Amino acid sequence: MNSPFVSVGLPLALAAIMFGLGLSLTAEDFTRIARTPKTVAVALACQLLILPAVAFGLVLLFDLTPILAVGMMLLAASPGGTTANLFSHLFRGDVALNVSLTAVNSIIAVVTVPLVTNFAIGYFDPSDGSGTLGLQFGKAVQVFAIVLIPVVLGMVVRKYAVGFADRMDRPVRIGSALVLTIVVAGTIAAERANLGDYFVQVGAIVVLFCVISLTAGYFIPRWLGIDFRQAIACSMEVGVHNSTIAITIAISVLDSTEMAVPAAVYGVLMFPLAASVGWLLTRQRAAEPAVAEPVAD
Repeated sequence: MNSPFVSVGLPLALAAIMFGLGLSLTAEDFTRIARTPKTVAVALACQLLILPAVAFGLVLLFDLTPILAVGMMLLAASPGGTTANLFSHLFRGDVALNVSLTAVNSIIAVVTVPLVTNFAIGYFDPSDGSGTLGLQFGKAVQVFAIVLIPVVLGMVVRKYAVGFADRMDRPVRIGSALVLTIVVAGTIAAERANLGDYFVQVGAIVVLFCVISLTAGYFIPRWLGIDFRQAIACSMEVGVHNSTIAITIAISVLDSTEMAVPAAVYGVLMFPLAASVGWLLTRQRAAEPAVAEPVAD
């Protein structure tokens, strides 16, 4: 899949998505986290510590090939995206919290994605004799450039041209969804000869990982006393990853289409899974008052 679409188009598409994210952010989205430090700390702990551990355990359980194992860990390290905000809105979550978590996660990912990916590469050793595979300093800078710089530029545009940023919000969101669809379709098409095998190899692990992420992102905050709306926001932020980042790093930075397969399969399955889990959680919430009210007395 060594083509202009991959070498130029894919990073540009991700940059456009991250620029769109920046258009929706303000400095207040970062300072807001100081008002809910407990919730933010719990969500980040789930995202940065629990999810890589869950992915690592699932990879060992399913005995994935080294390349697919690294791809799965890369997916686990990827931050949440604007799609998480949409699902949070649909299921009555705290969207403002989602926006803040996405903003913070996008910055932290510049450090954590290379760390988790290099750990996975070192552990699973997916060498094929073509050279050293890994996110060395130069490649880490490339990750920084395609993830963080467009977000900052989008925020600058919003600061000095609020009207333009507001007008562009909807078109950019729609465009981002279309880009994600095209990227996933392109990645799957490039590996169409192996598609059946890949779904057999990673379909079950991707489903389990997504469901565990969504449920852990909800129930861990709830067990720690965080309210329903914020727990829903945490669930969607932790469970709905920006798979475009994982696909772009795998293909354009690490030059491995096969490594992008877990993220591509996830990009297809996460929509029905997130919708199903969100629906079940809101149904559970609707049933709570009748049971919880007598206890409250």
